Parts: sequence; C-alpha cells; structure tokens
Amino acid sequence: HRVFKKTSGNGGVTLYLGKRDYVDHVSSVDQVDGVVKLDPTDFGDRKVFVQLACAFRYGSDDLDVMGLCFRKDIWIHHVQIYPENHKPSVTAMHETLLKKAGDNSHPFSFEIPNNLPCSVSLQPGPDDKGKACGVDFEVKTYIAKEKSNPDEKIDKKDTARLVIRKIQYAPSEIGAGPKADLCKSFMMSDKPVHLEASMEKDLYYHGEAIQIKIKINNESNKTVKKFRITVDQTTDIVLYSADKYTKQVFLQEFGETVEPNGTYDNTLSITPRLSENKEKRGLALDGRLKDEDTNLASTTMLRQGLEKDVLGILVSYKIKINLMVAGGGLLGGLTASDVTLELPLSLMHPKPEGMSIRILAS
Repeated sequence: HRVFKKTSGNGGVTLYLGKRDYVDHVSSVDQVDGVVKLDPTDFGDRKVFVQLACAFRYGSDDLDVMGLCFRKDIWIHHVQIYPENHKPSVTAMHETLLKKAGDNSHPFSFEIPNNLPCSVSLQPGPDDKGKACGVDFEVKTYIAKEKSNPDEKIDKKDTARLVIRKIQYAPSEIGAGPKADLCKSFMMSDKPVHLEASMEKDLYYHGEAIQIKIKINNESNKTVKKFRITVDQTTDIVLYSADKYTKQVFLQEFGETVEPNGTYDNTLSITPRLSENKEKRGLALDGRLKDEDTNLASTTMLRQGLEKDVLGILVSYKIKINLMVAGGGLLGGLTASDVTLELPLSLMHPKPEGMSIRILAS
C-alpha cells in the first residue's frame, strides 16, 4: 500500500495519508482518514491540531509579502489530536497507516461536505509565476497553543501539509445523446435550410472521439459554403463574484458545400484536447498535484437542487455547429452566427476498475 507522508521542519509532527484522491460520488464523498506521528519533546504547553481546508487561490503566492492574502477559505475544519480529544472510529486505512507510523501515532478523520467544488486548476498564462489559481484541498497538521487564533504566529517548521484532490468520475449509466434541429429562412428565398445534429450518448471520456451526426437539407436558393464545429468551455466561478467566462477549446472547419436543393448527411468525429490549448490562460483543468499531466476540467456533476448554494467553480461544455451560407443578391448576405445549433457536452473520466468495491470495503 502506497503511503504519502510529510514531516514538519523540526521533526515534531509527521503526517501520513493512504491516498491523495478522494472521490465525490455526488451523494457523498470519500472520508479522509490519516494519521499523525508525534515527537512531543519540544511541545511545551502547545497542542497538536489537524485541519482540512478547501480554499480558492487566486493570484500568486509571492504577493503575500504585501499583506495581501490571495487564498480564500471556502470550508475549513480543525480537530485536536494531542492531548487527545478527537477520537475517530478506526478504519482499515487507519490500521495500515498506524502500522507504518509506529508508536505515538494518532488517527484522524474528516468528512468532506458534498456541496464543495472538486479540485480545479486554472491554466496559468505563459509568463505567470507561482502556483496555479483554482480550488484545492489541503490537509495540514501543526503545533500551536490554540486551534485557530489569527493572532498566534505558527512557525512553518511546526507544520506539515499535503495537498489532496476531490474528484468526480463519470456515472456508470450513460444516457441517450442530445439532439437539436433548426430551420432557418433567408431574405430573398422562400424556402429554408434545415440543420439537424445529434450525438449517440450524453457523456464522453477525456480524449475520446466525439461522433456528431449532421444532416443538412438545403431547400433555399443559397449555397452552404462550409460549416464549422466548435467546443466551448464555460467556467462559472460562483465564489467571490458571479464570474462566468467562456473559452473555445476546439475549432474545426469542414469545407463541405451544399448547393440549393442539395442534402448532406454524415457523422463527423471531433476530439477536444488540452494539448491544443496550452496557451489559454484561465482555462479550467482538472486539479493537479505538483506538475502531473492533467486534462481539460471535467464537467461538474451536481446533486439535484444544489446549484443555488454550491461553492467554487462549475465547469460545463457545449458544442456549436455553424453553417456559412453564401448570400445572393444585395440583401442576401448572411453571417454564420445566424445558422448555429448547440448541443450540450459532458466530459469526464471513467471510474477506475473495481473502484466501487474498494470503497465499500473501506
């Protein structure tokens, strides 16, 4: 069993965790079980606490010197483990960690509420320094006189911390895909263009080719010159302002001409990838630990009725199909935005094999 551990600078406390990824199953979230090993020789009258904080980080850490704090706690919970006061029921994970840690080790547990955001990082621009902005979860153990007195200065060397991730996986049941259609009439043409688009399922995995079935029936006297398919990511930061912004993560043009009274019927394949969007500052990515590879952020899945009070960052995607129609005559000019169809898209990771069984066993 892999163990993650971090020791404070003075050796007084060592934090042990059995995993870094905690799954949000929409109705509940995996419990965070860990252990702290103590060497109380220099504690004096100080106590030992463990905290789990979910925070939104915006702006780089080096600005802290100006007394500006660029970390806003969304949710924070502390427990005291020495002298003993928090006594969780001991799980299989605790037993494994207690064995590893040896004498003078204390277990702790945190329940993560299920209205907190998942770990998301916002892609830094090419020249940005410091840690990425976004939502992260951090377990921290520290030696202090009081649990959370803002006036008490806690020395860095009395602290050990590990960042963890809260993640969601695609549900096992994948539903029917969306379908949309549009009938557009033009000036100087008595008959319309019909556009229909559909997908086989409502959810795709990161990196999977997305098949879009497109039908065009051009009854008008205009020519459909070509069409383009784009995918937009919308990031809704519902934390410190209702900040919503949309970035394009995929664009492809298809030079298919549909003459007046012609038809087109085809299935096209598109795959939005982070590798083609590396320069886009502020693009939402799945939360990362250190500099591991990541991917475009997964679609946020919410419990029914939770939209109102959810905190943090919500991510969604949509596919747009635009037809470029050539105008005839003086007034026949038409922009692509006039013939646009949208389909919702969910992008997520599949659940790892055997995951649900392992969760029940713990």
